[in-house]
Amino acid sequence: MEIEIQPITLRHAMAVQKLSQQLGYALFLNEVENNIKEVILSTDHIALVAVVDGEVAGWIHAFKAIFLESNPFVEVGGLVVDENYRSQGIGKKLVEQIKQWCTEQKISTLRVRSQVKRKEAHQFYLNNGFSEIKEQKVFQINL
Repeated sequence: MEIEIQPITLRHAMAVQKLSQQLGYALFLNEVENNIKEVILSTDHIALVAVVDGEVAGWIHAFKAIFLESNPFVEVGGLVVDENYRSQGIGKKLVEQIKQWCTEQKISTLRVRSQVKRKEAHQFYLNNGFSEIKEQKVFQINL
């Protein structure tokens, strides 16, 4: 199986939408397209797709995070590999590309947040060199 990593484009929007649904994120196609446009236009974001046999089998999005109280880092905003392609090296390959982007950005820390219930994802990150550094709660208000 050959895995080709490509920069995300608008033509990937439908595949990104379908893959995101596998994790419970339901956006309309035009919302996904708008998000992709914003990411493409930003120098502080990167998004890539993994293509296998002409089909998008996974995607990753990462961004530079700047906080007043800490050094800049890159955070994975999302990583999804199609449930039919998991455990075949696709996620690892996508993460490796983000690590390379971190180096190009001269940022030495890569972070990812993962829901407590996603135990398999936690193991994936541990197996790929990440360390668990804290637990936290996320609060939100809709305006």
